[in-house]
Amino acid sequence: MDTQRQTSIIQALVSAAESGKQQLAILVDPDKFEPASANEFLKRIPNQTTHLFVGGSEVPKDATAGTVASLRSAGLPIVLFPGDYDQLTDAADAVLFLSLYSGDNPEYLIGQQRKATSFLRHSTLEVIPTAYLLIDGGNQSAVARVTQTQALSQDDVDTVVEVALAAQYCGARCVYLEAGSGALKPVRPEIISAVRAAINLPLIVGGGIRSEAQMKTAYDAGANLLVMGTVFENHNR
Repeated sequence: MDTQRQTSIIQALVSAAESGKQQLAILVDPDKFEPASANEFLKRIPNQTTHLFVGGSEVPKDATAGTVASLRSAGLPIVLFPGDYDQLTDAADAVLFLSLYSGDNPEYLIGQQRKATSFLRHSTLEVIPTAYLLIDGGNQSAVARVTQTQALSQDDVDTVVEVALAAQYCGARCVYLEAGSGALKPVRPEIISAVRAAINLPLIVGGGIRSEAQMKTAYDAGANLLVMGTVFENHNR
């Protein structure tokens, strides 16, 4: 396995965070994406896009590989954002190895991760241990429904900070604050700022971000990498 490929994406995330560089990932859900429309889709994404994330809560088996292949022409790092272990494919560059720290369902704390090991131990994917915190976005997200867990309240900043910091102590390489696909409200800047002040890891924020103003608010609060998806899905069918 190429050692440089193993470490390049997480090292780039860390370097960007340390230098204050603002990064943007566009999330592509294979369940809502037509690979034949990839070229048109890529023309619509922002010029400042630094990564493509691929994954979703409910994705048909083998759909992920075709989606990744169709996006290769973008020349951007493609990172898997899997809802379950069946979405893994070596067609991508890396995988966010997610643990749902905000919930108490052991299947998404360690169960799915254990099931993924038989693939990952022989894979070329760069594995990035990622603490995934679901934040209440004002509606029931697909993540909450599939994992059967409760989102953390936007009003309980202290708890969000404690969970994020516990994840760092457990060895996470980055923290992902997620309001959920189609969230009515994004993660509040107060939460982003508080988590940013507590951890020394790259901070990813997604869910409910649809405008330049919302992006600026999240960046100013301390997000290192923003994730947008739903705002582009509506034009892909």
